[in-house]
Amino acid sequence: MFKTIRWRFVFIYFMLVFIAMIISGVFIINSYENYYEADIENRLDDLNRTINERLRQYGDLEYNTERIQSYIEGYQNIGFTQEIFVLSMNNRTIASTVEDFFIDPLSILNYNLLVGGMDKDSLEARFIDREGLTFDKIYPVFSEVNEEKTGNVYIRYDMTDIYRALDQNKIIIVRATALALVITILLGFFIAKSITEPINDVTYKAAKMANGDFNQYVEVKSQDEIGKLAEMFNTLTSKLKASISEIYQEKSKMETIVNQMADGLVAIDLDGKIVHINQRALEIMNITELQAEHLNYRRVLSQYNMELDLEKIIDSGEWEGKETVYGKKSIYSVKYAPFEDDNGAKIGIVFIIQDITEEQKLEAMRRDFVANVSHELKTPLTTIKSYVETILDGVVSDQETISHFMTVINSESDRMTRLVRDLLELSNFDSNKINFEYEYNDYVDLMNHTLEKLQVMAEKKRQHITFYAIGEAIVGYFDYDRLEQVMINVVSNAIKYSKENTAIEVTLKRVDDHVRIKVKDNGIGIPQEDLNRIFERFYRVDKARSRDLGGTGLGLSIAKEIIDAHEGTISLTSKVGEGTQVIIEIPLKMV
Repeated sequence: MFKTIRWRFVFIYFMLVFIAMIISGVFIINSYENYYEADIENRLDDLNRTINERLRQYGDLEYNTERIQSYIEGYQNIGFTQEIFVLSMNNRTIASTVEDFFIDPLSILNYNLLVGGMDKDSLEARFIDREGLTFDKIYPVFSEVNEEKTGNVYIRYDMTDIYRALDQNKIIIVRATALALVITILLGFFIAKSITEPINDVTYKAAKMANGDFNQYVEVKSQDEIGKLAEMFNTLTSKLKASISEIYQEKSKMETIVNQMADGLVAIDLDGKIVHINQRALEIMNITELQAEHLNYRRVLSQYNMELDLEKIIDSGEWEGKETVYGKKSIYSVKYAPFEDDNGAKIGIVFIIQDITEEQKLEAMRRDFVANVSHELKTPLTTIKSYVETILDGVVSDQETISHFMTVINSESDRMTRLVRDLLELSNFDSNKINFEYEYNDYVDLMNHTLEKLQVMAEKKRQHITFYAIGEAIVGYFDYDRLEQVMINVVSNAIKYSKENTAIEVTLKRVDDHVRIKVKDNGIGIPQEDLNRIFERFYRVDKARSRDLGGTGLGLSIAKEIIDAHEGTISLTSKVGEGTQVIIEIPLKMV
């Protein structure tokens, strides 16, 4: 019970009132008792003065026993209860107000002397017999003639009524004390409640804040210390809520950044336990978040054939590093650096796992591109230079040979011109400098013009081009010249890589809101392993034969760029020795 401050308050109030009432009761009872004793003593003194004046006149008391007894009997009913004894010098009772009394005067006198502390020559003595409930007092009697002591007057006052009244007062005080204590408990309870309720409210809402609910407000009911505490709690809540909100926003921002990173992130503590891992790292390592909670850093690094000796790093102080590791299908750059606590002490290491496969591939493509361009330019330049030097050196003099040499030089110049033109066009695609002129045109008309231009080329190889157009007109929104360039490239490739006396089929039809163009030949075909790279720049299946046929290796790359600009798709299916089929799909109206 006393564990709560409310009952402590009640107990303190109870004890204060209880002690105060006890002290007050004792003081009051003692005051009453002293008052009654003083009043009785005053009465006995007054009574003694009256009796003593008469007894002084008798001289020797033993010779006037009857007269004294008669006189004393007159004090039997004087308004208060008392017993009067007249004693001689030898302590014999001469007269008394008690009928048939038997008193041992010597015993009374000796008791008086013992309790009152008086000797035989003392003037008077008083004592209270609390067991007998009497107030006793002895007065000396002196002769009027010679002022010699002739005896004593012994008066006993019955205090039964007084002690009964004192007992009643004690009962009243006890009852008043009990009532006061009950009232004190009730008042103490309500007073303590008025103090502890705001504290309990603050405690309850502080507990809710500890559980994460910061939308708490304490009502301020007073301007005392409790009210000030409530105001400070509300101020603290507001500031804490703002701080938590700011921290949460920063945490959410950082989590979003970390989880949306294109690179994997793994954080470990100095014991090697994974303390954080983002989604990308889980994907790279092909594990789940639950598995990551139970993995050690060695399991993480073993994915990349890396070894990290934490003890060695801690001892050496070399907390930062970088590794390039090669997976089965990917290449990763792994960087690691320490993270610290608020005191600046290093408490763990963060790994950034970056997939550089595409970069490496692009770098390889760049190197291949430079090498291919250099090779494509070097071959015709070498031919041109050798033929020109031969002519200039005068090695050949007949006009026919010179004319042949000039024809070769002109052909190689055209080849370089086509190469440079295609390179410039691809460069413009890369830098978004190509401007397309979109208009509503007829795809059937486009294909008729394209095939008409390539008819002579096909006839030279005695090839037959069949055109199937499903519908008299298929109108779409496209750049006429650019798509004509694509179709010339695709159909000319079919002519180039098909044998003589073969057929080429061109099909054009509308499929929902798209146009589908198919070009199918019976040529040499493309190996399956080369299909995925057929649209790469300078990529040739048969480099020697392609170069002999005048190709630059850039035609299909340019074609794909144009189709992509029209939000369409271009794909190939092929089988070696059976031919190739190119499928182009373009939306009739771009969104």
